[in-house]
Amino acid sequence: MLQQKELLLFAVVCLSLTQMVEPSADVVKGMTLNFGKGLEECKKEMNLPDSINADFYNFWKDDHVLTNRDTGCAIMCLSSKLELVSDGKLHHGNTLEYAKQHGADDTVAQQLVDLIHNCEKALPDLEDPCMKVLEWAKCFKIEIHKLNWAPSMDVLAGEMLAEI
Repeated sequence: MLQQKELLLFAVVCLSLTQMVEPSADVVKGMTLNFGKGLEECKKEMNLPDSINADFYNFWKDDHVLTNRDTGCAIMCLSSKLELVSDGKLHHGNTLEYAKQHGADDTVAQQLVDLIHNCEKALPDLEDPCMKVLEWAKCFKIEIHKLNWAPSMDVLAGEMLAEI
């Protein structure tokens, strides 16, 4: 009888942990979908090539490596339009609100801001703002994968296609 109770308790704990991860992945998915909405506008403004589309499409794939400076420029442009960065620095308050607008509670929103801020602090201060932002994005992606919060590519792709 005790073994059944232990198994039941274990199952409840596992289900609880799964439920904690999924909403965070949903938050990151929502943030990602909204973030990319201004991509075409940024590409036109900065005269960026269509080749960066592949980086945005494949961004959350674990094995996809970001190396294209132009992708960093696009991320910088999008971040500026959303007022997530100003003067080359993360705007904590706006980023916190952005996460909350996409379903994050206070704890998850703060954790996302802390992740980005820690990436910002840990990386060298590069002269090239596009490369600096690209390095932040790479670091953020790694940390999100460590938490298992990266959105499913199948779900993301389906939602991106539905918006077209």
